[in-house]
Amino acid sequence: MEKKNIVGERVRQARKAAKPPITQNDLVARLQLQNMTIDQSGLSKMENGQRPVLDIEVLALAKALKVPVNWLLEGEGLS
Repeated sequence: MEKKNIVGERVRQARKAAKPPITQNDLVARLQLQNMTIDQSGLSKMENGQRPVLDIEVLALAKALKVPVNWLLEGEGLS
């Protein structure tokens, strides 16, 4: 299956690396606070590369996960 995004795996990594780890449902709630309507199923598909990610979603994900946008896109900028 062809991947439809390049950030999904890093979203999963950031969620699990957070202290305490962020569940998919917690991340969905954080995104809703930013007026992003992504449900848990959509987030799961995103993380598995089965769903494209809009640029505005990348910005919201970075903010919700407290990681740089560059890290989500290129794996750079996380110290």
